[in-house]
Amino acid sequence: MLYIFVSKQHKKRMAANIFGRYVWLIEQFRRYGHLTYEEVNELWHRSGLNYGGDDNLALRTFHNHRKAIFDIFDVEIVCDIKGRYKYYIDHPEELERDNLRIWLIDSYAAMNQIQADRKLKGRVIFENVPSGHKWLNVIIDAMRNNQTLHITHHGFGKPEAWHFDIEPYYLKVVNRRWYVLARNPYYSERNRQKNKTDGGNRPEDVYMVYALDRILDCHPTATAFYMREDFDIDEYFRGCCGIIRLNEEPIKIVLKAYYGGADYFRTLPLHKSQRELDMKDEEATYFELNVCPTYDLYQALLAQADQVEVVEPESVRKQMRNFAKILMSYYKEKEQ
Repeated sequence: MLYIFVSKQHKKRMAANIFGRYVWLIEQFRRYGHLTYEEVNELWHRSGLNYGGDDNLALRTFHNHRKAIFDIFDVEIVCDIKGRYKYYIDHPEELERDNLRIWLIDSYAAMNQIQADRKLKGRVIFENVPSGHKWLNVIIDAMRNNQTLHITHHGFGKPEAWHFDIEPYYLKVVNRRWYVLARNPYYSERNRQKNKTDGGNRPEDVYMVYALDRILDCHPTATAFYMREDFDIDEYFRGCCGIIRLNEEPIKIVLKAYYGGADYFRTLPLHKSQRELDMKDEEATYFELNVCPTYDLYQALLAQADQVEVVEPESVRKQMRNFAKILMSYYKEKEQ
């Protein structure tokens, strides 16, 4: 009798290869739309990903992969029996709207291809996201298990660190920083007690955002929490261009983009509400946004300060003038 021993490392590599196939298949249907099995197999030949020297992606294996993709990614690849038996992603627009799934698929697909093709080694340079790596898994586990976290947090400008509990709701990446949006039990309970005392109407669920790079320590507690089912993350950040929010309604802001600024705003909108206005101007292009004028917005505008002008409202124009005056004071020419 022949016994074959497979090392743990080899098993891990095989599992990673299978996962890589799933991601590769999703990417093909995202790129080409409708494909027959034969077309998928032809793409497989050219991919450089035929691990283990597999010349063909067997039909049975293809169907098994479809099932696994649905189970893992909730992406259903269906067959159009009336259209030459072509396969396609069912409701692709839902997948494209899911930023996290798309980011994971794109990242793994790129890594897959780079690892498979030695020619690309060292030729893809990725911008480092310096914050949060240490606490991501801890926070994700706590979110999954509805576990309260005890953190040590040292905010910018604060003389010392603070220790307190949080109930982690969401993770978000903005401008190379990881943030956790959490309910703060201490402030929530304090508001509740104050409302009892003076009959006030303070919010009894206080949510705060913490940058992971300002967390010095983080560990789960034995206390469970129940995430509010009616909490709406889109409503919470409505009108926000980043991580800062205001307890105010978004306002209409009109921008005038000069030179290449228009192309920049077209390809990388400041906010999902942004739309290009049909206003004739040979020198500039106009854009409209419905946003809250937060510091995040001003930072984004200042990044393109020489190519964008705030047309309205006057309150935002005034704030931009204030920033311009500060900049001018920094760069004022020294007297000879």
